[in-house]
Amino acid sequence: MIWLCAALIAGALAAVCVWMLRTVCIRARERDMTDPDNLRSSPYAPLAERMLAGVAFCRAHKQEDVWITSFDGLRLHASLVQHPQAKGTILLFHGYRSSWAVDFSISIPFYYALGFSLLVIDQRSHGQSEGRFITFGVRERRDACLWAAYAAARFGPRHTLYLGGLSMGATTVLMAAGLPLPEQVRGIVADCGFTSPDAIIRSVIKKRYPFLPVGPAAAVLNVLTVCFAGFGLREASATEAVRHAQVPVLFLHGTGDTFVPWQMTQEAFDACAAEKRLLLVDGAEHGMSYLEDPARVQSLLEEFFESHLIQEE
Repeated sequence: MIWLCAALIAGALAAVCVWMLRTVCIRARERDMTDPDNLRSSPYAPLAERMLAGVAFCRAHKQEDVWITSFDGLRLHASLVQHPQAKGTILLFHGYRSSWAVDFSISIPFYYALGFSLLVIDQRSHGQSEGRFITFGVRERRDACLWAAYAAARFGPRHTLYLGGLSMGATTVLMAAGLPLPEQVRGIVADCGFTSPDAIIRSVIKKRYPFLPVGPAAAVLNVLTVCFAGFGLREASATEAVRHAQVPVLFLHGTGDTFVPWQMTQEAFDACAAEKRLLLVDGAEHGMSYLEDPARVQSLLEEFFESHLIQEE
């Protein structure tokens, strides 16, 4: 009987561990959000027509599939939409279990109208990019540096590059700010990023799983990610990375964000050692600052991009 009870307890603990890993960082089955039926039947249905217009805009311009290999051997994918008179290129990194169609389809026409080409990244474990585990920016930051190096080599030394990210994509580019980036990278735009994997995990546990003790649950999950996914929740921090940033950073966040607390962006902004700007959009939910106050956000984005372009000699 004792052995049976021990086996049952061990089985239950194993099941909980699998559930935690699968819930948090194992690649999920994805729906194609460029498909009209999928968008219209998703939580993004109220924005579906605007998103589909952005998807149609990209498809009306020739898209080039681009591939690179990550530092750990994954094949990573991006789509390039080239502007014929490009001032530079903006590299866009989407959020956790999201896609470019969800996070950037509405804003891409605006970026293009400003005169920029767009390199739209499928983050590892998303879209056409390989990978089993999502690492909350820890490994993605190194992918971002590789994508920047690719763009710098392809477009040359006088071609301006910007890194832009939303949610986990924002954390990705902020963490990349602490690593060596090509000289052509002249700025970073971070919209509603979290400060670290550990911080956002603790925040989500507290809000969504109140039956779990936050400290022990986060500690167990950290052990699981180290053992099975090869990264630690405390391995990297956007706040620490921006203490070493050498390129200007524009921070955006909505004060009504119920997923990533806006105070995380404030914390990263306060820690940032580089030239920096911060816009908090009153009442905007997660990832909705651009939609909630488009005039102010677009004006700030345009000013940021124009003021940091590489000048012609």
